[in-house]
Amino acid sequence: MQNRVFVINQQGQALMPCKQRKCRKLLQSGKAKVIRKEPFTIQLQYGSTGYKQPVAIGVDSGQHHIGLAVTSRDKVLFQGEVSLRQDVKKLLDSRRAYRHSRRARKTRYRLPRFLNRAKPAGWLPPSVASKVQHNITWIQRLQAVLPKAELHIEVGKFDMAKMKQPDITGIGYQQGDLYGYETAKQYVLDRDNYTCQICQGKTKDPKLKIHHIIYRSNGGTNQVSNLLTVCATCHSMVNHQPGGKLYALQAKRFQSHRSLKGATFMNILRRRLFTAFPEASFQYGAQTTLDRAKLELPKAHYHDAVTISGIQNIAQQPTAVVMFRQFRKKKRSLHEAIPRKGRKIPNTSSRRNAKNTKAVSGFRLNDYVQLSNGQRGNISGFSGQYNCYVKAGNHYLTISPKYKQVNLSKLKVIRHQNNWNVQEISTINYTMA
Repeated sequence: MQNRVFVINQQGQALMPCKQRKCRKLLQSGKAKVIRKEPFTIQLQYGSTGYKQPVAIGVDSGQHHIGLAVTSRDKVLFQGEVSLRQDVKKLLDSRRAYRHSRRARKTRYRLPRFLNRAKPAGWLPPSVASKVQHNITWIQRLQAVLPKAELHIEVGKFDMAKMKQPDITGIGYQQGDLYGYETAKQYVLDRDNYTCQICQGKTKDPKLKIHHIIYRSNGGTNQVSNLLTVCATCHSMVNHQPGGKLYALQAKRFQSHRSLKGATFMNILRRRLFTAFPEASFQYGAQTTLDRAKLELPKAHYHDAVTISGIQNIAQQPTAVVMFRQFRKKKRSLHEAIPRKGRKIPNTSSRRNAKNTKAVSGFRLNDYVQLSNGQRGNISGFSGQYNCYVKAGNHYLTISPKYKQVNLSKLKVIRHQNNWNVQEISTINYTMA
């Protein structure tokens, strides 16, 4: 059994999903047209009311992957998995570093910008906001192409505050890791005699900072036993990297600490989903695990979504899963790590902007293409008017052993794509990320 194709009528109302064979017949005869590719949806060109059955949507929400499933009675009509970008924070950090360094170079003066923006109510960091919004958007996309579907969402697996403090109640939830931090900070400075514990004051740097021995990203806390006084000279990026003095301190003291960043994100996401979908039915991972065992399904994000939808027994299920992988569509270099001298050519017309060329000779950026040797990948950029770069995952696909570029005459377009790579793979070959 294959995944069904979503259908809407002439008036834009959702109908029951149809089989892929019927979809091909409708498109070939001109009775339907494609209106969306993520997920693939067609619109009928003739009048049709359509018979509608009870439909349920199951969503396994998350920060890395979103499991999606559409079920009707004892049939699984659609199962998919969305992989979200994880590079947003890294790119923002790079941009901030480039902007900071640019102020020290002999270029036009750029005022530092800080504490001059009022954050609106409900503000989230861009990397978190992006993932939260994609969870909401993908649910809305399925609701838009299904007739009055029941919505079931998994919003987390455990209460992370109770993992640290089992008897936590009431106001204790408001007293997080930073509660009382300033008091602890002053205690640590006094305990260490206002002296850097790395160089013992040899650098004579007057700026003292509080360093987390076990980084908070690795599960470290704000307890005074995990804090250390260091000077600004020793508190450098080099010392934080593997082989540095501060990194060595962590390795020496590091114990089994599990990061709760994922659980923190799910707490944020849960509240947003409660607000966005008040009519939905919510559950937690503990219940999903028990229900999945009853259905005898292996662990996978899309299998979790099937289970969450509330299906009691499975008579039919697709033998493939639709994978949606988000990737960076445009390579925007707002700043340069190595500045160009002279700068006689405006940025808008400089050669480095060629990597943002959108289309050449009928080929578009991010098209899914097939090379003459049978390899398949996505166009990641163009080189002049006749060549391009093709990538599959993180590696380049080539025909000539000498060059990364591939001549456009050696390519065949399989599918035009936006910033989502869509692929249907067999569940037999599927391995959970």
